Amino acid sequence: MLEKNSLDLLRQALGKLDAGFSSLPENQAAVPGIEHLAEVLQATAERLRDNYPYFHPLYAGQMLKPPHPVARLAYALAQWINPNNHALDGGRASSAMEKEAVSELAKMFGWTEHLGHLASGGTMANLEALWVAGQLKPGKTILASEQAHYTHHRISNVLRLEFEAVPCDENARMDVRVLERRLAKGDVGTVVGTMGATATGSVDPLPEILRLKEKHGFRVHCDAAYGGYFGLVNNLGREARAAFDGIGNADSIVIDPHKHGLQPYGCGCVIFRDPGVGRLYRHDSPYTYFSSKELHLGEISLECSRPGAAAVALWATQKLLPLDKGGEFAKGLEGCREAALDFHGRIAADSRFVAGFTPELDIVVFAPQAESVSEASALSRKIFEAAAKRNLHLAVAELPSAFFESGRMRKDKESLTCLRSVLMKPEHRDWVGRIWEILSEATDEVLRG
Repeated sequence: MLEKNSLDLLRQALGKLDAGFSSLPENQAAVPGIEHLAEVLQATAERLRDNYPYFHPLYAGQMLKPPHPVARLAYALAQWINPNNHALDGGRASSAMEKEAVSELAKMFGWTEHLGHLASGGTMANLEALWVAGQLKPGKTILASEQAHYTHHRISNVLRLEFEAVPCDENARMDVRVLERRLAKGDVGTVVGTMGATATGSVDPLPEILRLKEKHGFRVHCDAAYGGYFGLVNNLGREARAAFDGIGNADSIVIDPHKHGLQPYGCGCVIFRDPGVGRLYRHDSPYTYFSSKELHLGEISLECSRPGAAAVALWATQKLLPLDKGGEFAKGLEGCREAALDFHGRIAADSRFVAGFTPELDIVVFAPQAESVSEASALSRKIFEAAAKRNLHLAVAELPSAFFESGRMRKDKESLTCLRSVLMKPEHRDWVGRIWEILSEATDEVLRG
């Protein structure tokens, strides 16, 4: 089940890498514990078997997918050197590769000039974006939708910035009417537009947010950690398409290559439209930057040591699968969205279920039909467990019951424990039928009691 054929390619690439250092004196360093290496590796493999099959299409629960083989191999190749992209002294080649890879991401949003770098993930990348926002709009409030990632509230607390959540409409998008009324107070410095909520996949109405920016003068930060790559696809709905077409007008963007970008964890990215924000990062180090007068990645990052291997893996992946509309990478994302629409359609047509809103990306939320929200919530957990016994792994989520319109269901609770499926693997397009078959069997078992 696990892809292994590419390991021969790694050995060949290692030979080429090794030849680049052939002028050095021979040095066969002792490897501590080498006599027990095989034993420990076997024990490690045994421990790792205690996992859900994240790599398989029947895992359709959380936002987990395997990295592309080229990313896995390039990351491993870099580990024989173990570069640190905090400074050129620690990662000469990998720092240049990071700049090139980040430039390709910026170009995807229409930016030829920018300032950006990789980070350990979306949380750290969003922290930097809000830190810059707080420096430029000191004392001003941060707004994000109620379905925005919880990290924004947490980060605002860390940065000692006021934060408020804006209610959502029935499609889990920021309610622009509520936002407009809140902006009238005049104390908002930044509005976060979520381009693919992690629970629902919903895309905030960015064109309307940008229109309000022109009137009120706040910064717009796009948290596209999950959905950022979907700007490349050709099968988005009208409103999501308009939102992604406007993302280049934001002040900052976060995207996570370790989600849809086929990368190992952790690989996030923060990009600023104005390169001038680099002045906010200035610092003096007595030892880190002495071999080059160029701008170092460590001088535009709150993080210090960062794995150069992450940059190498991303660079290699984007060389193999360029970020082009209509390209092979984009078609894979289009397949994910097709899978979500297919799955949602089957649910909406089945009286055993209550479908949530039509998915904007590749996340589907739904619940079993029941007399009350409480009963539906209990059934959701039972179906989740019954499906898992059949090797179909979904997820459960707690969402407002208003997202699930059903005249039959008594709203005895404000939130509903629903089922959630993330169809983020391109092969999910071909597995929707099998996923539906297993879900149907599990649901029948639960409903029969």
